[in-house]
Amino acid sequence: MTGRDVLMKAFDRLFDKAAHRLSVQCNEEQKEEAKRRFEERFSTLIEALKHLELRELPEEAVQSMEEGIEKLSATDLVALLASVPLVTQAQDMMRTLAYRAAEQRLLEHYISSADDRYGGS
Repeated sequence: MTGRDVLMKAFDRLFDKAAHRLSVQCNEEQKEEAKRRFEERFSTLIEALKHLELRELPEEAVQSMEEGIEKLSATDLVALLASVPLVTQAQDMMRTLAYRAAEQRLLEHYISSADDRYGGS
């Protein structure tokens, strides 16, 4: 099984747990739509996980996540909902920062290796 498959299996389990916790009824079509949106939101990670072979997530880890869902308060839920749209934006900002840092290192490399024997202009 790929890392992607393992992650999506865990998503299914946690989705069911969260729906039960919130007393929300979702049909298969709605669940598949939620899964599709999850895959879109985390497409970079999921694409990378396609190349990783895993048997499964440790049961203890998934149980811990399920326990976290059980312990969510209404305030926690509101905070999570408020943060979801920010995650994608934050990822884009991190990519921009990484790109700028790489540009800076490249410029510094060119400057440090420049031939300045003739005045370097």
